[in-house]
Amino acid sequence: MKLFFLINSLAGGGAEAVLLRLQGSIKPDKIILLENDAKYDVNKEQAVILSNHNNKTNPIYKTFYIPFYVKKILKKFKIGQDSVVISFLERSNYVNIITKMIIKHKAIVTVHSDITNKKGFKKNINKVLMKLLYPKADVIISVSNGVKEALKKMGIEESKIKTIYNSFPIEEIKEKSKYPIEDIFNDFIITVGRFIEPKGQWYLLRIFKEVKKQFPDLKLVILGEGELKNYLVDLSTRLGLKTFVWDKDNLNDMYDVYFLGFKKNPYKYISKAKFFVLTSLYEGFGNVLVESMICNTCIISTDCKSGPREILAPETNFKLQTKKPEITPYGVLMPVFDGKFKKAGETLSKEEGIWAKTLIELLQNGEECDKFKLSTSSRINDFSLEKIAAQWEELLTKQASDKK
Repeated sequence: MKLFFLINSLAGGGAEAVLLRLQGSIKPDKIILLENDAKYDVNKEQAVILSNHNNKTNPIYKTFYIPFYVKKILKKFKIGQDSVVISFLERSNYVNIITKMIIKHKAIVTVHSDITNKKGFKKNINKVLMKLLYPKADVIISVSNGVKEALKKMGIEESKIKTIYNSFPIEEIKEKSKYPIEDIFNDFIITVGRFIEPKGQWYLLRIFKEVKKQFPDLKLVILGEGELKNYLVDLSTRLGLKTFVWDKDNLNDMYDVYFLGFKKNPYKYISKAKFFVLTSLYEGFGNVLVESMICNTCIISTDCKSGPREILAPETNFKLQTKKPEITPYGVLMPVFDGKFKKAGETLSKEEGIWAKTLIELLQNGEECDKFKLSTSSRINDFSLEKIAAQWEELLTKQASDKK
């Protein structure tokens, strides 16, 4: 059996990290990238790039280019009926399934987000393509039970869907978390993620401004890149926060907010923060929450769909969403925001006010966070490479033995 991984790019997101971790366990013959965009290290002999597209290429154009990706795969690779192709993001999933319709290989697609939460023209295109193509996949892997529920609501047959959580190299992350960071970062909170609408980082900037009134020496570190960079930097500045930007300023301790860009080792920062804060409007899983648990950092997260509740409060119903601060065994779940972009002069919303009050209380009472740190050691083993790889190996064995 030949095994191929297929993904849009390796530009630095959660699905890309999942692929790279998985390849160490189940070892694909080739990794196929639709786009020429890679921030993660990858074996250049193993990876094959199909186009010069990147994250600046119009996503609608890339969607209409799908038949050409398929044509290139058929020309470049010897994928036969005994092959398995695992794809990791929506567009690569579509390419995988369309290719399967031609050469009849085993197509396993992974779904990393809840499409029902997305808005606009892109969402509508994806909903149509998902309903049309996903039923033709051999197996659909959802990264959380919340994502599985969303797929079922779209009419996809439950028997085709299997939940496998994302895996994490626990010992490697622990070691990387011990690396030193710049001396100027002593008293800070942190968030990590792409600067895109679903991550909702603008709420954290507004909340941080309020928290600074009580803790004037506190700093906010933000790791990531993305299309909302200019909006977030401008908002931070208009809020009266001294704002460092990685590609134009000289690093020193005179700033309130630090936009540090993409970091290959975010763990050394996460491990030294007072809190890791996730303000997402929606997720598929929330990789960085598990990574923060491994770094033994206190977590404050929106109770968004899907993932945070499954990670932090696994004994509760994953369909629940809290309207007030909820102390869980592994962190604090918080109300989800309204999803509207905000200006610096707008009054804090009800949810933002609750967040600010909770952050202040946790900063005043460090003992609460210490309780979470003591409880996470057993939980993180549920996401170990070994445990998750065993589930994938079982799945692949079954696919290899099943007749066409």
